[in-house]
Amino acid sequence: MQKNLLIVYHSKGGKNAAMAKAVLAGANHPDIDVAVRFLSAYDANEKDLLWADGIVFGTPENFGYMSGALKDFFDRTFYEVEGKVDATPYSVFIGTGNDGQGALSSVRRICIGYKFKEVQDPILVAGELSESDLQRCEELGMSMAAGLEAGIF
Repeated sequence: MQKNLLIVYHSKGGKNAAMAKAVLAGANHPDIDVAVRFLSAYDANEKDLLWADGIVFGTPENFGYMSGALKDFFDRTFYEVEGKVDATPYSVFIGTGNDGQGALSSVRRICIGYKFKEVQDPILVAGELSESDLQRCEELGMSMAAGLEAGIF
């Protein structure tokens, strides 16, 4: 049975959109058979979470926290999926001008409430986005998709 990977991200300036597109490219690798939904945090909802076998979250760090859009997504979906998404594997990428630790901590704290399971190291990109950063994002998408397909997660 085909597995489903949800990519939920927010981007205002374009950095996180580029990172998200790289994650998507990796998840859509031709040798991996996983269905992928690629949605902005404003467009994703509880039905997407219930559909997903794994999730990748992407956010900038705003004022030492995740973006308001990603927080809004969590606010809109928590009670609707509570107890229905336990142990769903997830990973996260963060574009930041600082160190990203505040955003990472806030995402992790909320994911504990959902009872998600972090399965990949986060990608934190401080400052300008490089080709190697995009490659790491692509590898994250590929690893998440391949792990779901293989039943590792």
